[in-house]
Amino acid sequence: MTAKAACTDFLHFFRSWISNPLRVAAIAPSGDSLARIMTSEIAALDGPIIELGPGTGVFTRALLARGVSEADLTLIEYGPEFISSLQARFPTARVLQMDAAHLADAVFEGEPVGAVVSGLPLLSMSPRKIVSILAGAFAYMRPGGAVYQFTYGPRCPVPRPILDRLGLKAVRIGGTVRNLPPASVYRISRRKPLELSRERFSYRESDTEIDDIAAFSNETAAER
Repeated sequence: MTAKAACTDFLHFFRSWISNPLRVAAIAPSGDSLARIMTSEIAALDGPIIELGPGTGVFTRALLARGVSEADLTLIEYGPEFISSLQARFPTARVLQMDAAHLADAVFEGEPVGAVVSGLPLLSMSPRKIVSILAGAFAYMRPGGAVYQFTYGPRCPVPRPILDRLGLKAVRIGGTVRNLPPASVYRISRRKPLELSRERFSYRESDTEIDDIAAFSNETAAER
């Protein structure tokens, strides 16, 4: 990417953050150092791959550099301001404008995905929404696949009660201070065989079971 394009992306991202800081959650696109860590365990054979919240396409370019075919990428972006640039930069990828919390309601044809790369700001989301995103991701995941998630916080952005409820585990695979702000990357994978139903974990405004998880998460956080 040229310096001019990088500057344009920064300004684009910064304006998006100004207009909706909770949705964008960072003042600048992720750096190349973070992108390399996020994609370090992914190879061409892991396609097809879903990317959540691609923004300006920093992780997308890193996936292509790892040998993943552009045609094997499904880019799910909620922000309308990023859609046209993603379609122009990655014309053979599938670009969908939708809320990742409704991933379980989408219909993806073809073979299961080998990985999900997430640039979503989970720390600003409710436990209910995090459950819906992860359950939807793993509903399309083949055995051995994983979600790669970065965070600006000191620990995994998915609370332990949610990981336990979904039968998942999180392992920190790296971090970088060469990012604004510094970030860590976690691999989230299945802990044991678990069939996640898209219908069971579809995103709803009210869900008693997930509300219980949220309450437990808050209690756990208060005890730290």
